[in-house]
Amino acid sequence: MTKQITTSPNVGSSADAYHASPRDLRRIQFSSFLGTAIEYYDFILYATAAGIVFNKVFFVGLDQHVALILSFATLAAGYAARPLGGLIFGHLGDRLGRKTILVVTVLIMGIASTLMGLLPTAHQIGVMAPVLLVSLRIIQGIAVGGEWGGAMLLAFESAPRKKRGLAAAFAYMGAPAGTIIGTLALSGFSLLPEEQFLSWGWRIPFIFSAVLMLLGIFIRMKVSESQVFKEMAKKPAPKKVPVAELVINHPTKLLRAIGSGLSGQMAQGLMGAWAIAFAVQQAVLHQSEVLNLKAIGGIFTITFVVIAARLSDRLGRRKVLIWGNVIGIVLAFPVMWLLEMGTAMAFMLAIILGLSLVQGFTAGPYGAYAGELFPTHVRYSGASIGYQLAALLGAGFTPMMATALAAAGGGSLHLVAILWMSFTAVSLISLIFSQDASKREIHELN
Repeated sequence: MTKQITTSPNVGSSADAYHASPRDLRRIQFSSFLGTAIEYYDFILYATAAGIVFNKVFFVGLDQHVALILSFATLAAGYAARPLGGLIFGHLGDRLGRKTILVVTVLIMGIASTLMGLLPTAHQIGVMAPVLLVSLRIIQGIAVGGEWGGAMLLAFESAPRKKRGLAAAFAYMGAPAGTIIGTLALSGFSLLPEEQFLSWGWRIPFIFSAVLMLLGIFIRMKVSESQVFKEMAKKPAPKKVPVAELVINHPTKLLRAIGSGLSGQMAQGLMGAWAIAFAVQQAVLHQSEVLNLKAIGGIFTITFVVIAARLSDRLGRRKVLIWGNVIGIVLAFPVMWLLEMGTAMAFMLAIILGLSLVQGFTAGPYGAYAGELFPTHVRYSGASIGYQLAALLGAGFTPMMATALAAAGGGSLHLVAILWMSFTAVSLISLIFSQDASKREIHELN
């Protein structure tokens, strides 16, 4: 097990020159939080609708298991596009700056989500309906692929060393916040009679994305670029494109960024998407009840993200992330047993443990950990590509795999638990053989 890296103190003007003022830092953190909340409102709104709406609107006339798997396949398409977005916007962010790209990603995401709410159904235009749905989902995925890295890094690079973990976590806190808003919006309209909900009710939260898009653009236009990027931009641009330098000069770090991020994404894919569909499909809970419980779980997720991020500023990222993954492995079977019980209380507890607690401690400190792996001129590309590949592998195909394993288990979810433990073990091993750079100043990471 490798020891934590430490460096000689470099405090004073040389370090302080890279920090934003407290007022500017608060504005940047709010921008990171709000922008990511808007992006994930759209992205998670789709993930939730995939389990309770799209299998009935866009994949009609099929067996319920087949329709659900196909619906989740469109969810996977968005995750598959996220690494491409990380590559494209990571490159642009390392060349043009973090702020510019963040305005563009919110704009793309808002337009794609609004258009989803206006799509005709399969009954109206046949096979073109799911084709258009998948196309817009891919555009969503590309936008999200560039969103998280920029939002996280703008706060990460502007914060003092002792607050970098918490600052970077604001971008991650936006995800459950967006989940809460999107889930409650869909839950409210799901109280309509089923015919009205499937006809027009589910569309309103998607169309509302246009309003959120304008708000996000307004907020992000008011933040400043990070000082460490401004300093780097004064130097001649590297000859190699960022992704080429990552593969050639930083392959191990990129693999660590991917491997250590799998467990947090696995928790999101299983408990944030598949578990919702599972509970509704078992017909033991009404879909609005399931969605409301998931929204409550989002509040707990934000709480645990804050706790884990603050602990990482004191104890180091690696240590907190390792404990988070151990907790995930220990809780895999108990969480599945709770889902099998089929009661509201058991489902709520499963969400708090499996989504909120596990994701909070496996993902809360991850942004700062990933940011500290890479130098400034490839940091956007490295953090974005690493995170988005982890999202694809850990969450993109998880709902489909879990649906198939649950059916194969004949009512038992033990196979799903084993799948969860396997992915989390990969993250744990990756972290055990990694290093911790949380004691370095931002300019020393270069």
